Amino acid sequence: MAARTAPPQIDEVSKAIIELLQEDGRRSYADIGKSVGLSEAAVRQRVQRLTESGVMQIVAVTDPLQLGFHRQAMIGITVSGDTREVAEALAALPTVDYVVLTAGSFDILAEVVCESDDDLLALLNSEIRSIDGVRSTETFVYLKLHKQLYNWGTR
Repeated sequence: MAARTAPPQIDEVSKAIIELLQEDGRRSYADIGKSVGLSEAAVRQRVQRLTESGVMQIVAVTDPLQLGFHRQAMIGITVSGDTREVAEALAALPTVDYVVLTAGSFDILAEVVCESDDDLLALLNSEIRSIDGVRSTETFVYLKLHKQLYNWGTR
């Protein structure tokens, strides 16, 4: 993710740009401009401000199975001590793609993508459980991804 700058004003035009890109991240700036009533250059500037500030990312969403990653899992982690420090350590691991601090049974949820069950086991034992402050883990192995969308719109 890019280094964040001050959040831009999110007006109705910027919201419309975000929603159009959520539908199709490859949509051209010229096409977006026609839809929202701006020039191609103005759309490009808004998109740049939105990405630089961390409001949005434009990425290719892939199917991990087709890329050789045959094991995905969500790991519930209970922490003793500062959950933010453990979250930072988890976020630094390349196989961890999602980290969120939670309230409830777990202090942190971390999603991982691994090539195999052996890689998942090594990740759990050698990396995650060795992080200072990790008290316990519970692993929820994904059997099938049923739905994954990123077009929830804006408010």
